[in-house]
Amino acid sequence: MSLFRREREIITRNEYVDHFDFDEIEEFVRNASKELFISHRFKTSDAMQVQPRGGFPTYEKVFRLYEEFKAAGVDILPLTIDSNTRLNDYATARKMLALSEENDVDMLNGYPLINHGYRTTRKMITHFDTPVSLRHGTPDARLLVEMALASGIFEIEGGPITYLLPYSKNFPLDKAFLYWKYVEKVCALYSEYNEPINRESFGPLSATLQPPVIVIVIQIIEMLLSLEEGVKSFSVSFSQSGSMIQDVVTANVLMKLSRRYADMFGFHDADIHLVYHQWMGAFPYNKEYSDALITASTVIAAMVGADKIITKTRNEAFGIPTKEANARAVASVKYTLGMLRGLPKVRDEEEEENLTNMVDEIMEAVLNDPADTLWRKVFNAIKRGHIEIPFSPHIINANEVITIRDPNQNIRILERGKLPISDRSFAYERSKIALKEGERVVDKIIKDIGIML
Repeated sequence: MSLFRREREIITRNEYVDHFDFDEIEEFVRNASKELFISHRFKTSDAMQVQPRGGFPTYEKVFRLYEEFKAAGVDILPLTIDSNTRLNDYATARKMLALSEENDVDMLNGYPLINHGYRTTRKMITHFDTPVSLRHGTPDARLLVEMALASGIFEIEGGPITYLLPYSKNFPLDKAFLYWKYVEKVCALYSEYNEPINRESFGPLSATLQPPVIVIVIQIIEMLLSLEEGVKSFSVSFSQSGSMIQDVVTANVLMKLSRRYADMFGFHDADIHLVYHQWMGAFPYNKEYSDALITASTVIAAMVGADKIITKTRNEAFGIPTKEANARAVASVKYTLGMLRGLPKVRDEEEEENLTNMVDEIMEAVLNDPADTLWRKVFNAIKRGHIEIPFSPHIINANEVITIRDPNQNIRILERGKLPISDRSFAYERSKIALKEGERVVDKIIKDIGIML
């Protein structure tokens, strides 16, 4: 028995988990319908894939949610995991699931996959014969991902940076890298049996005034960490920034540099896809404004040539959307996309050049670290503040970078902290900023965060 197989057996041996039958799971994946693989969908469809958010604690409510989504024409189904499972607190998740089932009241904010088990969940996944994406936010997702793949969920979101720094305060970063290394190995292994398992990084980060250079650097790093373990299908992503032209620039540079760095490391056979998240910040209370925001983001997704769009609803400002509101949003986005074929390509070469330079400058500093592995180089870069996520709660995050919007609503770097970008690149960023006389930076930040309200 290989050491990795032994490690997997230890991880999946848990009091909250029924016996894992690895041979049966392998046979299931080998014979699974191609329609369950988003990587297959990417290869066979030219249409942008539409994926909503959504999740409930009970099997029955998720099943009904999927029925609603399918009726609305959804392309990719979501499975959002509850917060207790994200924290590996399966005992509390089990109690809350029991209460949810007994009282028909949602005591969890998502689906406790570990407690439901892969045998039960697989029945639902295979019934709908549609790709399902695992959305979770878990630093230690080893058992969760094993359970998801065994269930027929063949797209896994997240990574050691994007599912740690924006979500956690104290979870050790080095452990997150090692735990996600395990996830990548399992995904690569199952990719050999059928269509590739698609991995997707979480580009919105803290969803608050994220400068494109940080987003792109982290997307490239998580992609490389995944590809070096053998993953063949990867989605880089980012979210609507509030500036249409900055989104176009971000998409162009993200796809160009993702391909370049993948090839630089020898991953020429990797498929790289682009995912666009609709607005991840605070939504307006006016539902007509919310509709306009969602429509605008759909237009931008078409302009940037996204392979997949992740949708929002007009009810975002009022709490967790109902399954009906989610389905209506999907139908609206699909309708809008139907009118947006053949859009002309938009370029801003000056902006693209500066953004490309900044990404390369940070990546050069990361890769020149003397550590012997990529994850250790990245770990050291984060400790030094060479990579940081604005508004991250994590204790290792430097929190020295300050970002605000310029007069055209582009997100700019006002203070670079320890980011290893050149004086020339930083001067370009600063040259676009125009604070009003007497305007305090903190007031500008608050205003810029609430730009859509």
